[in-house]
Amino acid sequence: MHSVRNPQQQVRLIVLLGVLVAFGPLSIDMYLPALPAIAADLAASVARIQLTIGGFLAGFCGGMLLYGPLSDRYGRRPVLLTGLTLYLAASLACAAAQTAEQLIALRVLQAMGGGAATVMARAIVRDAFPLSQAGHVLSLMQQITMIAPLLAPLLGGWLLLLAGWRSLFLLLAVIGAICLAVVTLHLPESHPPSGRNDITLGKAFRAYGHLLLDLPTMGYSLALGMTFGAMFAYITGSPFVYIEYFGVAVQHYGYLFGLNIVAIVLFSLLNRQLLHRHSIDTLLQWQCAIVAVAGIVLWLTGGSSLWLTVLPLLFTVGMTGSIGPNAMARLLQLHSTRAGAAMALAVSGQFACGMLASALVASLFDGSPRAMNLLVMVCGLAAWLCLQLIRLPLRQK
Repeated sequence: MHSVRNPQQQVRLIVLLGVLVAFGPLSIDMYLPALPAIAADLAASVARIQLTIGGFLAGFCGGMLLYGPLSDRYGRRPVLLTGLTLYLAASLACAAAQTAEQLIALRVLQAMGGGAATVMARAIVRDAFPLSQAGHVLSLMQQITMIAPLLAPLLGGWLLLLAGWRSLFLLLAVIGAICLAVVTLHLPESHPPSGRNDITLGKAFRAYGHLLLDLPTMGYSLALGMTFGAMFAYITGSPFVYIEYFGVAVQHYGYLFGLNIVAIVLFSLLNRQLLHRHSIDTLLQWQCAIVAVAGIVLWLTGGSSLWLTVLPLLFTVGMTGSIGPNAMARLLQLHSTRAGAAMALAVSGQFACGMLASALVASLFDGSPRAMNLLVMVCGLAAWLCLQLIRLPLRQK
């Protein structure tokens, strides 16, 4: 599949890859409105049920770190099919969970399966498109991916009212089964044996050592991760802040959540246009600065009213739709021969930062927006600082 040239094939492939990347946000966002109901049904504390988000992120990170080098050595297709099968089985098991502990453990397994879809989709971009188009292709994938979190909380809220929280995991299982069938029938191997004959399994995993010691790689990855941490601080805290603190109805939570998804899509569209006129590094500097400023505004004003919380978050969350594709495009350009490992490290770093931010919000939550707002601000400032650090060696050169 190297270098797909037919425009129709390119469109179909980008749509499929965008759907595969959506496994992560879809699996989290759809059940966000159900968190209070799950806590009540399983007789567990709010903090305990919030760990299902942290558990999912842990499984996502672990799975992707395993899948990246394996796909560099054995190809993308077998890794992707294995992950989708695990996701389907774990989703069905989540629907039958009887305790919070069972649900946490099963969410880890579900995430380990879904992680294959997320990291393989981005690695396939390296295989199937010229590197010069990576930023544009990843931005297009981002716009397709955002359809899922736009609809997921709305669908989750109404499905929760009609059929209970277990139905959400049954729907995720159906989505996993459809994607498994489509990949099996229509997605050929994009990383043929001729491109990986000289890669041993040990060499594939040792690539992480080279990546971790490369300052620009870590700068882009950490900036990416910190903006993701800000978003997950919002994802973890917002159901309780919006529904319980500000009194938003469960079925209306999805509309507020959807505003952020609209912002992601709009900023992503703008990013695609700006890529024609400015370098990726210049855009990343602007975008991370906006996230940092929005976090400061949220901390200073966010607890006073619902809309003074919602509006800064539109910029914080919205910018992830531009920062993610831009940072990953730079990483693919830097490490074109280690695309699987580079994407696995970057995306697992994203979710590791998200997991840490999610856990901190859960542990610091006191019934007010303070914990969420603090973590959003800290992560935004950290993302901007990481980009300043990677510029130091460039200036010395």
